[in-house]
Amino acid sequence: MAQLFFRYGAMASGKSIEIIKVAHNYETQGRKVLLLTNALDDRSGVGTVTSRIGMQRPARAVSSTDNIFDLVKNSESIAAVLIDEAQFLTKEQVLQLTQVVDELHIPTLAFGLKNDAFNNLFPGSEALLIYADKIEEMKTLCSFCDRKAVMNLRFVDGKPVYEGEQIQIGGDEAYMPVCRMHYNHPDLEALARRSGK
Repeated sequence: MAQLFFRYGAMASGKSIEIIKVAHNYETQGRKVLLLTNALDDRSGVGTVTSRIGMQRPARAVSSTDNIFDLVKNSESIAAVLIDEAQFLTKEQVLQLTQVVDELHIPTLAFGLKNDAFNNLFPGSEALLIYADKIEEMKTLCSFCDRKAVMNLRFVDGKPVYEGEQIQIGGDEAYMPVCRMHYNHPDLEALARRSGK
């Protein structure tokens, strides 16, 4: 029975490497996957899923106006739909994913952040938390201690940033996975060293 899965985690929790692994496993069995990523993420070029360890794969880039149900329905012999950067989906697109599962009977796995750098839910993540059949947290450690990272600390010039635009595309140069305590009380010396300041 097909289901909608949402696997979320802080930055650097292995979401992109996991989606590349899942795609590889399906394809090794001769099954075709539809790998999607969001057009907003242009860090490695639009339409590329890239992990921090250097592995990457081409993917179909979708924007907020794309109808994912129609995209899947018009594709041939899809065994699974895999979505990276799922936090950028709209609520309507998450509802389209439920149609993919319920009407087309295709398993769909969405990977993304749960909360933004200011600890608000992304719209796509909020909808996935409501509509997903199965939800799994992907864990990583705080950049400053051995606690589980549950938040993403945005920084600029070695200083933490606690307000601004919800979406600012970036990687290790702009974000760190942190525990709640270090989100509120980051090690400013370590942060400055990391930024080269």
